[in-house]
Amino acid sequence: MRYNEPSPLEQMIISYRFDLPNPASIDTYLANDGYVAIKKVLGMTPEAIIDELKVSSLRGRGGAGFPTGMKWSFVPRNTGKPTYVICNSDESEPGTCKDRLLMENDPHQLIEGMLIAGWTIKSNKGYIFIRGEYRYLIDIVDRAIAEAYQRGYLGKNILGSGWDFDLYTHTGAGAYECGEESALLESLEGKRGIPRLKPPFPAVVGAFQSPTILNNCETYSAIPWIFRNGGAAYAALGTPKNGGTRLVCVSGHVNKPGVYELPMGFNLLRIVNEVCGGVRNGKKLKAIIPGGSSSPVLRADECDIPYDFDSLAKAKTMAGSGGVVVLDEDTDIVAVALRTIKFYAHESCGWCIPCREGTNWLKKILSRYHEGFGDESDIDLIAELANNMLGRTFCALGDAAAMPTAGFVAKFRNEFEDYLKKSPRFQPAPELAVV
Repeated sequence: MRYNEPSPLEQMIISYRFDLPNPASIDTYLANDGYVAIKKVLGMTPEAIIDELKVSSLRGRGGAGFPTGMKWSFVPRNTGKPTYVICNSDESEPGTCKDRLLMENDPHQLIEGMLIAGWTIKSNKGYIFIRGEYRYLIDIVDRAIAEAYQRGYLGKNILGSGWDFDLYTHTGAGAYECGEESALLESLEGKRGIPRLKPPFPAVVGAFQSPTILNNCETYSAIPWIFRNGGAAYAALGTPKNGGTRLVCVSGHVNKPGVYELPMGFNLLRIVNEVCGGVRNGKKLKAIIPGGSSSPVLRADECDIPYDFDSLAKAKTMAGSGGVVVLDEDTDIVAVALRTIKFYAHESCGWCIPCREGTNWLKKILSRYHEGFGDESDIDLIAELANNMLGRTFCALGDAAAMPTAGFVAKFRNEFEDYLKKSPRFQPAPELAVV
């Protein structure tokens, strides 16, 4: 089941089974197009599969938005090493809750997508890496995996193809850092979840030092539809280079928060006003964080844009993980900036100095500032610290902390200046005597 009423504006292709009775069951899946795509794919070459994915314009739904077909094409075959298929279901980005629904309501769709990836690179083993707080979802996915084994969709000689594929769930320990692909692989291998130096990239040296496909849960879940209906049909649902649909997680100050499946390129303001019923309590829109807490904020006057990777990049922000956080006119932006940086300071793995030190210094300065003890120089210092972190860390967590912080200062500097008036240090300018 879903946790919000569906919108008539949705284009449901990966979420349409959510409202069916017992949607996680293999019988429900088989009665509604389930495991049709893998039967077709078993007669295709890896090259043909990758070409179809390229035609679809499917891009990674975990945050980076990298073209999926291109990513799969980087995986070398016939190296003599085993190959692996990994699903990133860590989903720890604040504001994001879509992968949870996919695993809870349609785990077989995810399994089928991973099967297609496994056949493409001739892998015999896959793992679904699930965040530790999603314990109940591991039980659901494990039941689905057991059903797939019983029906011959996993295990030995799948559908008489002569190909074997085993699939396992693996739980993380709730570390945000393990959403980064190389830190996820370290955790999967039983080591501390810290990022690896890249290159080499996981496609070549991934799980257990072997070639690996690693994609997000939503990405895999879209793949069966593509091979049932064709890459061109999927591409046509979205905008150029941004094919298909997106599960958009809308939270914050809206009347109808929830997870909605919308065509890529759907207007961001329409998501708030038409899909989600507008800003709650009749308030005005102040800002939107469009892609989870790591994406730079957009002011209300910047939000009339298509919701896709390229349009948001042009606006100097990101579609990210699909977490749309709506802020009304009464929102304290300095408090939002502080709450955001507290999260990233807590979740930094500490492996590199710019992130370990930078996030804590930003937290200290913003805490002091929020408590009314700021100084005018702090505004520029916050922006300078954030900008000096960008591009200087082992992984993107440093950028994820720096980009929104710099964005809050740049877009709402007036609010930071207003905070100075609350400070005990503030002295109003003396009135000049009129001569």
